[in-house]
Amino acid sequence: MLFSSLGGGSMPGVTDTGRLELVAFDVADIDQVASFYAALTGWAESRREEGHWITLRAPDGQEIAFQNSPDHIPPRWPGQEHPQQFHLDLQVDGHQAAAERAVGLGATRLADGPSWVTLADPGGHPFDLCQLDGAEPGIHLFAVTIDAGDATGLAHFYAGLLGMQVTYAGVEGALIAGYGKSVMFQQVAGYNPPRRGDPARPQQAHLDIIVDDLDASEALARTLGATRRDRGGPRHRALTDPAGHPFDLSL
Repeated sequence: MLFSSLGGGSMPGVTDTGRLELVAFDVADIDQVASFYAALTGWAESRREEGHWITLRAPDGQEIAFQNSPDHIPPRWPGQEHPQQFHLDLQVDGHQAAAERAVGLGATRLADGPSWVTLADPGGHPFDLCQLDGAEPGIHLFAVTIDAGDATGLAHFYAGLLGMQVTYAGVEGALIAGYGKSVMFQQVAGYNPPRRGDPARPQQAHLDIIVDDLDASEALARTLGATRRDRGGPRHRALTDPAGHPFDLSL
């Protein structure tokens, strides 16, 4: 579901805040899912680590990635037994035609809203195709959307961590924006977070965040309510946000 943006923020200018790089989805077949999104959106492959990662880049520079997870258990929309956790909100002028094309490429149609269609990609991850009248040709990434039991609280957490602004907050969720990117937080009753080490409750996706100083950014994240998952290496830290979603800090 699409929320209305009220404005954007500015590029983080201090070393303890990070910059959102991309969202990475866990999938059992990275080539299949990356090829699906490339065909649907026209986005180009920007990076590949054979057998591990594939990253696609939109014309505006935004990126999404697919992480190899051979034993991945996909979400089962819309319930909370195996929740989606993350989804993409994509904008297009002509969302019904785009949905038909997505189905032809291997997507599954899940539901229709007043101005959007919810589908699942070949890896099982839901995504929304949202109508945007007068949009430039093609499909555009409006936001990564993260499910939460306290959407507004989680929005403030990430706004502080990423140097973004909370531009909308309401009963259905919240939105943060800055430096040409948006992240939405969807209010979900009875939200069931991923459980580390439980193969029946795997993470479905995570955010990659670029930082200037790992120690300072980790300290900020933990002050805001994050917990450390592991120490990581000299260029990487793995943490969990207050809602239980994993995210990575990297130099």
